[in-house]
Amino acid sequence: MALPISEETCPMKIQVTLLSAALALAACQPAADPEAQRAAQAAAQEKAADAMAQQFDEQFAAGNWSLAKAHGDVLVAEYPNSEAAARIQAQHAEASEKAIEQSEAARMEALWAYQSEPVGAKQQLSAAIYAKENVETDGATPRPVRLIFRDHPEWGDSAYLTLEAGDFDCYGGCRVGVTVDDGEPRRMAASRPDTDEAIAMFIEDEAALWKLAGQATTLSVEFPAKAGGTRTAVFEVGGLEPSKLPDWN
Repeated sequence: MALPISEETCPMKIQVTLLSAALALAACQPAADPEAQRAAQAAAQEKAADAMAQQFDEQFAAGNWSLAKAHGDVLVAEYPNSEAAARIQAQHAEASEKAIEQSEAARMEALWAYQSEPVGAKQQLSAAIYAKENVETDGATPRPVRLIFRDHPEWGDSAYLTLEAGDFDCYGGCRVGVTVDDGEPRRMAASRPDTDEAIAMFIEDEAALWKLAGQATTLSVEFPAKAGGTRTAVFEVGGLEPSKLPDWN
């Protein structure tokens, strides 16, 4: 015997009725205001931009140029049209410039190697740096050239170049050209010791060379090579710390 169809025996009909009621209720709700939505979104973006700008301000005030630059970079990239981005524009440019200068200074400082070695009861101090680019000194492969300032307890102060291959044409004495940055070269006396212990050439006026190194960004030394002609080694000396050889100052 078939059962009569009713609301109690037809769940599908109930679901359809509820869905229709929900749709009718939604249709009665007012539509969202596009302008209000845009305003709310803009306000949220300005708030986020202000938070980034505050981080930038803190690092800028502390002189942490690399961090200030990083915060400013993110702010400008994510919210380029914000009031906060416009406000920090000049300071962001300043922080970026100083961060680059700071990074370059750290790079040049790292080019120098300082050593302290015992000589009897005293210490031998030295400051050494490799040329910016390898130099061909034997008619074959370019190799490193090193500039060394040494304070020896017994032998005194000296400044000299060393090679890894080839030799200097300076056994009887010679003159080398020393140039500071883009200035005019000056001639300085030099000599090659008559020894096979090291391929080295001393620059006689070591005090003047040390002073030039402390004033320069780059220091170039043109020297005669046994392979023929002259060679030039360029040193980025701007990161020299004079305090490492206190007796030279």
